[in-house]
Amino acid sequence: MISPLDFGAKADGVTLDTAAIQSAIDACAARGGGTVTIPAGRYLSGAIFFRDNISLHLEAGATLLASQNPADYPVTANRWEGVEQQTYTPFMAGNGLKNITITGRGTLDGQGDFWWKGFREKTLAHPRPRLIGFADCQNVLIEGVTLTNSPAWTINPVRCENVNVRGVTIINPPDSPNTDGINPDSCRLVRISDCYVSVGDDCITIKSGTQFERPDLLQPCRDITITNCTLERGHGGVVIGSEMSGGVQNVVISNCVFIGTDRGIRLKSRRGRGGLVENVRVSNLIMDGVLCPFTMNLYYHCNGAKGDTTVSDKQPRAVESGTPAFRNIHYSHITAVDVKIAAGFFYGLAEMPLEDISLTDISISLTGGAEPDYPEMADDIPSMTQAGFFIRNARNIRLDNVQVHNQLGPAFDTDDSVEADIHP
Repeated sequence: MISPLDFGAKADGVTLDTAAIQSAIDACAARGGGTVTIPAGRYLSGAIFFRDNISLHLEAGATLLASQNPADYPVTANRWEGVEQQTYTPFMAGNGLKNITITGRGTLDGQGDFWWKGFREKTLAHPRPRLIGFADCQNVLIEGVTLTNSPAWTINPVRCENVNVRGVTIINPPDSPNTDGINPDSCRLVRISDCYVSVGDDCITIKSGTQFERPDLLQPCRDITITNCTLERGHGGVVIGSEMSGGVQNVVISNCVFIGTDRGIRLKSRRGRGGLVENVRVSNLIMDGVLCPFTMNLYYHCNGAKGDTTVSDKQPRAVESGTPAFRNIHYSHITAVDVKIAAGFFYGLAEMPLEDISLTDISISLTGGAEPDYPEMADDIPSMTQAGFFIRNARNIRLDNVQVHNQLGPAFDTDDSVEADIHP
């Protein structure tokens, strides 16, 4: 067994053990690979770089504490929020590797309060480190560990293939900024299962870059399964976008429980992003206490676009490479209770309607008492409370056995921009 203790780690939570942990990994790699075991103890460390064929196993009682010193995170090029840029290196980092694993019953603690404060006060020189960030890797497994207090996004594979995230617990404070749980970005063959995620932003988000990314790095995120997860509190349960310029294809979401997330299944983009989201299947979900269970929003105005008339214009514009599209998206066998704001919010572009959308065997029960709020982030939309489905700019939308209870006003608010077949 190779352990950082063999290389001088103190495991006291005070002494910086970066060199000892990295030496253990490098020694294991020099033998052709294997497992580096972290025994029980508290190990303070800066960024750790994986090598090919390395498994990092955290025994029960082992905690890796992320240093709060920016000098312990080299500044390198990483995709962050859809574009390659200089950022602090992730706490657990790897690029261009094969067969890398993080397993065990131990904990990675990002000690993110320093980074959250710096982000709010704009004192950081570069974007914050993610807790786990692997890029251009093959055969990635993250299993069993607890991840907490991430400085920014928690698990963020970028352009990786064959990624498994199983049985992981992610807990970040509800007010921690941009602490998404699991964000596969331009990846292929991703399986997320049996996880509990409670964070300060979106729980699971599927991304594929923005229009500002280098063209050679812009790839779709595709062939994704998400199953048997419990998702609590985040801004969205499972989200696609808004960085989706490379496209998102072939996504299955099933057998999950959403508790108190702002939105349940959330798709978002806007003019200029381009990209196509298609072939999404969502089934067998329970949602409890969400603001709005289903949203599709092609007028998303966050991250600098609020008030931009190119984004907010509700009149049709010319279809071009920057026109995003959502199509072939199907929901079935879903129960949502104690819904606050609206049963659903679907808003396609006037020039690019949502297309081939179905909801089958859906039960939504709204509850009174919530303050009026916005079901999505878009200019010129009404605030709502206890509303039904709001649908605009949609073609070939089918609702079969969709039951909406306790709404104020119509269960289905549509206009002439919607071609719908509704059988409540």
